[in-house]
Amino acid sequence: MKISELTPFLYAFYDKQARVLPWRSNPSPYGVLVSEIMLQQTQVPRVIEKYTEFIRAFPTLKDLAQAPTVQLLQIWSGLGYNRRALNLRKAAREIITLHQGTIPDTLKALDALPGIGPATAASISAFAFNKPVIFIETNVRSVFIHFFFKGKEEVHDKEILPLVEQALDKTNARKWYSAIMDYGTVLKKQVINPSRKSTQYTKQSKFEGSERQVRGKVLKVLTLEKSISLQKIKEKVKDIRVEKILAQLMEEGFLAKKEETFYFANL
Repeated sequence: MKISELTPFLYAFYDKQARVLPWRSNPSPYGVLVSEIMLQQTQVPRVIEKYTEFIRAFPTLKDLAQAPTVQLLQIWSGLGYNRRALNLRKAAREIITLHQGTIPDTLKALDALPGIGPATAASISAFAFNKPVIFIETNVRSVFIHFFFKGKEEVHDKEILPLVEQALDKTNARKWYSAIMDYGTVLKKQVINPSRKSTQYTKQSKFEGSERQVRGKVLKVLTLEKSISLQKIKEKVKDIRVEKILAQLMEEGFLAKKEETFYFANL
């Protein structure tokens, strides 16, 4: 395939097989902000389930900024990496304080918000504001490696970026990135994941039995109780790493402790 043929190919696919995503139809900056933070480390099908519930609970930026920690984490439960929820609330508060309640549209301002790095800032800019920013995420990477780096191993993103810039539909970045990400999802079901040939590729560690899983269980127990003793947490979670996880959560500012009772800190 030639680079000039990529966009027509993607659009022909997208016009027939575009995914139906709740944040995609009539996209709002707030909806895109929420979805992009959720999508950082969670698969699309799981995000679809939680996104609607989250928006129902916190329909506006102001609602999110004022969300009680327990309710926020209860709604977030199941997405993992709970720090993202707290960073999302911090971002909402900063947008209200520093940007008069309007989500900024520049990469610099977006990147400066809590929990938003360069890639997420670029995604928000493209999907919320239709700006022709140049960035790479896993599905974009997979498509370019599949078509333009056949037979090559250890492809670096700096080799892909110029091709993204050439191929990008600068008049409709939102549609172009939607199309290439949707095609990348289908592609990885048809062939061995091309991203494995990327220098950026790392295999995610196993979740079952991991500290991440124990951490999620501890936080879930805590969202169901206003306060709880160490003994009761141990009884409910049944893992020898509970005390270690609790110590980490306290160090991160998630939890506070009085005597042997744990509760969410005033975050």
